[in-house]
Amino acid sequence: QVQLVESGGGLVQAGGSLSLSCAPSRNIFRFNAMGWYRQAPGKQREWVATITSGGSTNYADSVKGRFTISRDNAKNTVYLQMNSLKPEDTAVYYCNGRVNFVGDYWGQGTQVTVSS
Repeated sequence: QVQLVESGGGLVQAGGSLSLSCAPSRNIFRFNAMGWYRQAPGKQREWVATITSGGSTNYADSVKGRFTISRDNAKNTVYLQMNSLKPEDTAVYYCNGRVNFVGDYWGQGTQVTVSS
């Protein structure tokens, strides 16, 4: 059973920063891509950012220039650095690990709340 363990959520004022971490229970290179999604109350889960096994990154337009996804292969961890946070960034953030032709694995989610 593959597990993705997230940490780092919390409460922050608008304009502040938070960093999320995701540590998978298997070697990070076993995933073709890892990413972050979020789900706000009453809304569908939406994609935030992805980093491939080769290190390529992509971001949703809503977070581009404010969020940075990265990975530390030695620590087997993926990070999401979130700067200039806005109240609309408030959501439960989920770590995702994708294995081609197998499927997606999800973390349990971590709450991020941005106060105005």
